[in-house]
Amino acid sequence: MRQVILDTETTGLDPADGHRIVEIGCVEVVNRKLTGNRLHLYLNPDRDSDPEALEVHGLTTEFLSGHPRFEDVYQQFVDFVRGAEVIIHNAAFDCKFLNAELDRVGLPPVGDLCEKITDSLAYARELHPGRRNSLDALCERYGISNAHRTLHGALLDSELLADVWLAMTRGQDALLMDFQDDEQANATGGAVKVKVDTSQLRVITASDAELAEHQAYLELLDKAVKGECVWRAYEPAEAAVAE
Repeated sequence: MRQVILDTETTGLDPADGHRIVEIGCVEVVNRKLTGNRLHLYLNPDRDSDPEALEVHGLTTEFLSGHPRFEDVYQQFVDFVRGAEVIIHNAAFDCKFLNAELDRVGLPPVGDLCEKITDSLAYARELHPGRRNSLDALCERYGISNAHRTLHGALLDSELLADVWLAMTRGQDALLMDFQDDEQANATGGAVKVKVDTSQLRVITASDAELAEHQAYLELLDKAVKGECVWRAYEPAEAAVAE
């Protein structure tokens, strides 16, 4: 599977207010491995960045004025994302800007150009509910160094996000899937054999302290509803006996 990890930097928060993209960074992942293939574009937005945005990315109007406009290089972007799963952190924000730029050159939204769009922020929130899931927070959580990141940059952030994404989804690797190549699949009429080494699957159980904290929380819920909370119905029988 071909994936493209993408990030942008912009002049402000909303293209409806005339804000534009100033930088696009993409890195390619194939079969869960970084290929080294990347796309990095600085873009002349024909306007100044808002002070808050400039503080984030540090790309001055003077610097950007020496670079091409999106309409001059859009085909590079289209060719790079075409047919790939595009992974973006907070995808709604970047897609809003990308779609505005694509519309200016008469092209359909980015979702129509690629295979699909995956929001890594939404995925992280499902995986870590109630916790901070910014790119910096995820780098810290997964032990990915971002010490060299003093300013936001689209290419640097896409590289960090690629490492984070592979770390967040590494459970897929634990299955050690060994697929036949296309030639073998064709020889067997399209059937694909899969090897699964279940000895590599990690099972993480709650500690005694975590179980005690869970029970204390259930007791608070019981008090709140003046009876037994709904969760009690889903407790294993042995847990109910232990109480």
